[in-house]
Amino acid sequence: MSSAVQVPPPKTSLATLPIDQSRGTQAMWAVIATELMLFISMFGAYYYLGTNKDRWAIETPPELKFPIILLVVLLSSSALLVWGEHQLKQGMDRVARMALWGTVLLGLAFMAIQVMEYMSHWKKLTPYSDSYGSIFYTITSLHAAHVIVGLLMLMYVGILPKSQYSAARRSPHRPYKAVALYWHFVDFVWVFIVALLYVAPHFLGGHHGR
Repeated sequence: MSSAVQVPPPKTSLATLPIDQSRGTQAMWAVIATELMLFISMFGAYYYLGTNKDRWAIETPPELKFPIILLVVLLSSSALLVWGEHQLKQGMDRVARMALWGTVLLGLAFMAIQVMEYMSHWKKLTPYSDSYGSIFYTITSLHAAHVIVGLLMLMYVGILPKSQYSAARRSPHRPYKAVALYWHFVDFVWVFIVALLYVAPHFLGGHHGR
């Protein structure tokens, strides 16, 4: 009685496996969801601290010049990155890369202007002045940290080899798309920071929560 000879399955090379193009984008959405919860918590703390009139000592609303300029810079950077994604879909790798590095320059300009704002703000308000000062610098510095992370990711994608940077099957390569999602999230958060921490006190007479 002869036994059947079992033939081992052919070895699969990693190079022949299909690339899951959606995995990186899904991971970035998970990161964004996590970071969004963090900022929602910070905004909740902002309003909670504002209910304590004895420790919430903001007397005059913050100036709007710097935050509005910063908002324009970030929105412009997002628009440039969206345009770069569109160019990448058209196979214009070089133009898309230029748009990405232009976004980096705008991000660096944002950081430089925010340093100027801090220097101006520090004359009237410090983190240890009162509850408002504490939560103000916590939220804005946390956002600045996210801007720095976004800049590092943009730079990483910007130096990827062209073979890893170009479109695949007429769809934008995932690193570009993933980093663009993160950068748009950073811009989205700044819109709320400007609205809640800078603009809202003007309508509330500088005494939020009293």
